[in-house]
Amino acid sequence: MSSESETAVSNGAASNGTDEPRESLSVVDNRTGRAYELPITDGTIKSLDLRKIKVSEDDFGLMGYDPAFTNTASTRSSVTFIDGDVGILEYRGYPIEQLAERSTYLEVAYLLIHGELPTKPQLDQWTHDITIHTFVHENLKSFLQGFRYDAHPMGMLLSSVGALSTFYPEANQIRDAENINIQTIRLIAKMPTLAAFSYRHIRGMPYVYPDNDLSYAGNFLSMIYKVAELKYQPDPRLERALDILFILHADHEQNCSTSAVRAVGSSQVDPYSAIAAGVAALYGPLHGGANEAVLRMLRRIEKVENVPDFIEGVKKGEEKLMGFGHRVYKNFDPRATIIKKACDDVFEVTGVNPLLAIAKELEKTALEDEYFISRKLYPNVDFYSGLIYEALGLPVEMFPVMFAIPRTSGWIAQWRELLGDTEQKIARPRQIYTGERSLDYISLSQR
Repeated sequence: MSSESETAVSNGAASNGTDEPRESLSVVDNRTGRAYELPITDGTIKSLDLRKIKVSEDDFGLMGYDPAFTNTASTRSSVTFIDGDVGILEYRGYPIEQLAERSTYLEVAYLLIHGELPTKPQLDQWTHDITIHTFVHENLKSFLQGFRYDAHPMGMLLSSVGALSTFYPEANQIRDAENINIQTIRLIAKMPTLAAFSYRHIRGMPYVYPDNDLSYAGNFLSMIYKVAELKYQPDPRLERALDILFILHADHEQNCSTSAVRAVGSSQVDPYSAIAAGVAALYGPLHGGANEAVLRMLRRIEKVENVPDFIEGVKKGEEKLMGFGHRVYKNFDPRATIIKKACDDVFEVTGVNPLLAIAKELEKTALEDEYFISRKLYPNVDFYSGLIYEALGLPVEMFPVMFAIPRTSGWIAQWRELLGDTEQKIARPRQIYTGERSLDYISLSQR
């Protein structure tokens, strides 16, 4: 191919009789010399259009290779918008900062699922419907009691969410709008109950039933804290801080667990099974367990005076700085700024966690160091959330469970969007086969 052709292709402005660039990508296959024009829509090309690029007629066609889908859009979505370069997070177009300051978790859940903020009557009905569905079947309680005393609460949550599909077999009627609405309410309502039962189980304490007089966050605090008092009254500062945490964790675009929900949901399974897939993905330490890693790091640093040496160790590659940087955010994680403020209210009630001083000094030192600034390593949401959960008296095993409670609304919103997307089919990624071919079977005696 001549240098003139190469220039024309790389400019991407093949002549169309005007100076206007076309919304397409011009590609020349150097194997055959053939030219192709691929339409560009919303800044993307369709991977299937690559299949047109063939060496011969019986050739399968070109595929894209993208491990972990780092540059592949799997769906069109109107649920959550993230601009990681400037630190923007919006739910249905509303900035996370405004929602965290002025909204409640249940209002945000309504927004994510229904696409708009509710009116007061709508919010009142929504809150009522969720409140009266917080109880779980007694058989499910017995199911949870069957776990070992030291069972991981995330494993218990994963199992019990999946088990809900057996209690509501009609949930597989996913084309019935009214049916989907009631399953949506049940999932959001019952997740805190299942989470609290898991916590009480590993503590060897009797399960506490939901209290319909309390708020969503207040009810969860009651189910984990209540001992012998007739009526548990949550501290409003803890209640509000937890509600803010729930808002911040409600959705985060096409992350690992959300992608799992969508992939499993694409088989048209019931919502409980799809959400259980999300819980399973969140179980992994690289996803739901990141704030636990932050706590371990802070404990290893031990005291403020050791922060400079730790920072030097990070720069030399001898230590890992947990809770900094993000796959998406190349600037401040907007959730981290909000959660840092929530710490003050929590510690006002529980007393200051001694690890907080280490965390603040670590953040201050890193943000003043060109090594971290140049690499755009800023605190993310996990850096402070673990401190709050620990202050609430929760063991580290409960941290991913606390993540799963609010993320349920985002998972359901994404799952419901999937159902209405006519472009979607059952998920089935391609592969590049690297194994042996056409081997002859060798009998057992000759191996």
